[in-house]
Amino acid sequence: MANGLKELLELMVARSASDLHLKVGRPPVLRIHGQLAATELDRISPNDLEDFLFEILSDTDQERLRKMRGIDVAYSVPGVSRFRVNIFFQRGTLAMVIRTIPFDIASIADLRLPAKVKEFADMNSGLVLLTGPAGSGKSTTLAAIIEHINHNYHKQIITIEDPIEFLFRDDKCSIVQREVGQDTTTFAEGLRMVFRQDPDVIVIGEMRDLETIQTAMSAAETGHLVLSTLHTLDCAQTIDRIVDSFPQAQQRQVRIQLSQVFKGIIAQRLVPSADGKGRVGAIEVMTNSPAVSDLLLEGRTHEIYECIRASVENFGMQTLEQSLVSLVVYGAITYDAARSVAQRISELDAALRALYTDYI
Repeated sequence: MANGLKELLELMVARSASDLHLKVGRPPVLRIHGQLAATELDRISPNDLEDFLFEILSDTDQERLRKMRGIDVAYSVPGVSRFRVNIFFQRGTLAMVIRTIPFDIASIADLRLPAKVKEFADMNSGLVLLTGPAGSGKSTTLAAIIEHINHNYHKQIITIEDPIEFLFRDDKCSIVQREVGQDTTTFAEGLRMVFRQDPDVIVIGEMRDLETIQTAMSAAETGHLVLSTLHTLDCAQTIDRIVDSFPQAQQRQVRIQLSQVFKGIIAQRLVPSADGKGRVGAIEVMTNSPAVSDLLLEGRTHEIYECIRASVENFGMQTLEQSLVSLVVYGAITYDAARSVAQRISELDAALRALYTDYI
C-alpha cells in the first residue's frame, strides 16, 4: 500500500483514534470515541504486514511471535506518540491492533476521577485494584495514580509490565520499569525478585495467574502499596475472581487475608460524551469498610453492590449506576449512552425517575 506504518500512526493520532486495526484484505480501521470507522485507504496486503512487522519487532521478538503465535510490544514514533502493538495470526495471516499511549500522562484531576482515587494513591500499603473490560481506561487511571505518587512522595516505585506502556520520568520518586520478556521472564518471576529491590510501591500490569495473585497479596501484607489490574466488570466480581483462583480448601484463608490487605477497587467504563467529542469515565468505587470486610469474610459478595450503594456519604463509595446518573444529570453523557453500559438498568432508571419525570 502507498502508506507506510509511520503515516498510518500519524493518521491515527490526527483523528484522535484509540486503536488502529490492520488485517489482510481490508483497509485500515480506526476506533474513534469507541466506534470503529473504516478509512478510505488501500486494502492491506500480506506484504504490507510483513513490512510493518520488521519495523516494529526485533529479531528476538520475531522469534517469540513465531513460537507463541501472538505478541505484545511497545513502539514509539518520535514526535507522534507511543503505541502498544498486539501482533497475532488470523486465518493463517498476520494481523495487528495498535493502541495509542500518549507521551503526556493525565493527572487524577484531568481525568475527573472520584476523590477516593487520590486517597488510594496517598496510602502507604495495601492492595488497590483497577478493573474493567479491555479498552476501559485502566492503564490511563493507573498511570495517573503513579504520577500522583511520583510528584508528591519520595518513594521507590517498581513496575512489572507486559509491555511497558506509559514512560515515567523520576520526580520525587525513583521509578524502575521492568518489561516481561525483556527485563524479566514472567510477572511471577519479576515479583519474586522485587522484594530485593527496596520497593515502596509495586505496580503489576495485570494479575494473570494464581502465583502472581498470591505474591501481590503477600507484598501488600508486608507493608507495600500494590497496584494492579484485572479484567473484571465490577467490584464484587473482582473479589470472586481472586478468591476463586485458589483451591477450595484455601478460599476461607484467602478471604481472611484479602479482608486485611485490600484497600480499594476502581471499576470503570468509558462512555461516549454527550458532545460526541470523546469519552467519559464512569467509575464504580469500593473501599474496605467494616461492612465490606464482613461480607468478604462471610463470602456474601452478592450483597456488596447494595453495600456500595449505601456507602456514598460515609465511605465515599459509588456504584457504576450512581456514577452514570451523575454524568447524565450534569450533561456529560446522554441517557442512551448510560443505558448502554449500565449493569442494572432498573437501578439507573429508578434513580433518574426520582430526579426527572421525563426519564422512563
